[in-house]
Amino acid sequence: MSNDASPDFYALDDLLEPEEIELRDRVRDFCTREVTPIINDYWERAEFPFELVPKIAELGVAGGTVAGYGSAGMSAVAAGLVAAEWARADGSLGTFYGVHSFLAMQSIALLGDEEQRERWLPAMARMELIGAFGLTEPAHGSDAVALETSARRDGDEWVLNGAKKWIGNGTIADLVLIWARDEEGAVGGYVVPKGSIGWTATRMTGKTALRAVWQAEITLDEVRVPAENKLANCRSFKDVSVVLDRTRYTVAWRALGIAEAAYDLALKHTMQREQFGQPIAGYQLVQEKLARMLAEITSMRLLSWRLSKLADEGRMTAAMASMAKMNNCKKARQIVADARDLFGGDGILLEHHIARHHADIEAIYTFEGTDHVQALIVGRDITGISAITGRRTPRAEQKPAEPPQSI
Repeated sequence: MSNDASPDFYALDDLLEPEEIELRDRVRDFCTREVTPIINDYWERAEFPFELVPKIAELGVAGGTVAGYGSAGMSAVAAGLVAAEWARADGSLGTFYGVHSFLAMQSIALLGDEEQRERWLPAMARMELIGAFGLTEPAHGSDAVALETSARRDGDEWVLNGAKKWIGNGTIADLVLIWARDEEGAVGGYVVPKGSIGWTATRMTGKTALRAVWQAEITLDEVRVPAENKLANCRSFKDVSVVLDRTRYTVAWRALGIAEAAYDLALKHTMQREQFGQPIAGYQLVQEKLARMLAEITSMRLLSWRLSKLADEGRMTAAMASMAKMNNCKKARQIVADARDLFGGDGILLEHHIARHHADIEAIYTFEGTDHVQALIVGRDITGISAITGRRTPRAEQKPAEPPQSI
């Protein structure tokens, strides 16, 4: 681990496999060399760093846990570590990578048939094709199951109509997975190629977080896609939920990565910044904050590692992933706020990096399920009663996701 990394206070690296450490350190080194020196400028201008895409492709980490088809085929632990490193460097790049590798590629790997996997995944693994995931709609965020985008069969094609919002990579992607209901009400995934007639993707502006990654508002007006572009093994929203459950644990890792970055920056700053004749790290109030920040980070690491081990064993449930996302995002939000406070006035200057993390954690705290929704998912699991619908949910229905290696 590099010298500027958060101290491994409980020797948690001992829990990792050598190949997992190698992957983490490879991405960390890349970010130190290629991302940190340039990202503030892109973030301030709200521009995406296209120049980094071929360099990221050369790292060979696209696809996360997807096995075969030229993808990385990582363990869930390794995929989490990589997700944390992207976020530790920059939340925007973490989102770009997460949408492409964890949402788009995983959807095709899990819900496509063999022909579809062979058709799209190798080029996506090489990042010659960039993917996006179109689920959220203007009127449906937390209640994504109520999606209104429609699909109707017309001969050898599907015709899509509707609107999507907050679609990461939506304006730059070569392939966008659009989730829609057919005429029988069944939810399906449709791979829409860039440039399709009737497709409009508009970059969202005015964001105060994740400014260096582009989200899109998408309009589908009689968009036609070949019948073979419908994911063969998606038959209901439960299938979509499998993908979301399998990717949500990486958001817990991303929250950890941002928390680690904030702690590292705060520790370095307080050791260097002198007031009243000594480094401010020597004052009791500062040391108390640093100690609590590190304690929370250590617990977040343990939770993330254990969750990923359960995922690798096929024992992770949706509620487990929700608990980690809820816990880590809330703790990261506080850690980043404390770190920004320790910077004083310098904490609002981009050149110190903490201001960017302070803004970005707000988006990570919200997306892929808000804090409150995650709590309700956990609450449903431990009580057997859904606070969202008011219905009792048989505990037997809470099945663990299959391990990533089975893809």
